[in-house]
Amino acid sequence: MTADLRRRGALALAAALLAVSPTRAAPPQPVASAADIIAAAPPSEWRTLAPDRLMVIDLPKGRVVIELAPDFAPVHVARIRQLVRSGYFDKAVILRSQPNYVVQWGLPEDHRPTPAPPPLKAEFDAPGTLPLDSLADRDSYAPEVGFSGGFPAARDWADGRSWLAHCYGMVGVGRDNSPDSGDGTELYAVTGHAPRQLDRNITVVGRVIQGMDLLLAMPFGTGDLGFYRTPPEMTPLRKVWMAEDMPLAERVRLQALRTDSPSFQKLLESRRNRRNPWFVHPAGHIDLCNVPLPVRPAP
Repeated sequence: MTADLRRRGALALAAALLAVSPTRAAPPQPVASAADIIAAAPPSEWRTLAPDRLMVIDLPKGRVVIELAPDFAPVHVARIRQLVRSGYFDKAVILRSQPNYVVQWGLPEDHRPTPAPPPLKAEFDAPGTLPLDSLADRDSYAPEVGFSGGFPAARDWADGRSWLAHCYGMVGVGRDNSPDSGDGTELYAVTGHAPRQLDRNITVVGRVIQGMDLLLAMPFGTGDLGFYRTPPEMTPLRKVWMAEDMPLAERVRLQALRTDSPSFQKLLESRRNRRNPWFVHPAGHIDLCNVPLPVRPAP
């Protein structure tokens, strides 16, 4: 066999091998994680939480902080502030822990004052003109959803109303069957899958921004709806403050990522379309109640 024939044979073999060899995929581009996006957010994209809107609950094992939402429930928030400052909740306990649903607190029945604080007119929704940083994603419960003042919220221009959504960590006011029977003395936090069927059926007054782990660790109640049957099962609230009333050295100082910021939009997209190697099929969608709302200590 001549050298020319050998050369042509080798070229033909190489071409055949290339034809059957799988094409090598380009290496995946590095993707910024949620933690990276949050860490890179500039100071201008964080808002400092107002101390007159922070309800601080000291439990035996740590601290729970709730950001109140007076724009959506001004009368109830005013009542809660009054109750906190009067020391009402310093005698309260965790009354209920229902699996995948709520943790509720208030005074045990035999410790409630007489007469009780008068009930308040329901504040299930608010004017639709409140600012809303809208999500492009569809929602099953409302025509439009997004974030208002840092809270997950919904809006319906048909009736001109907006409301806070029952997402994980949101705080509502317990009531009886009458819509106007809540008085702000019993509060609950959503600890399970978002019960959005409660939207516009209960007054929502804020969200837990720190200490959800403490509420999740509460033992489940053995009574109906997760209520505790006996006083020893109930965890006491050691002290409840409005942050602005705390001694300066102990005052809670927190910041939240602004939901109208470029970094928040990056965070949304990173959660809507997961691009790290583990995900085979990015969802291309994010649910309102699955959007992370970052909070950090104020620098």
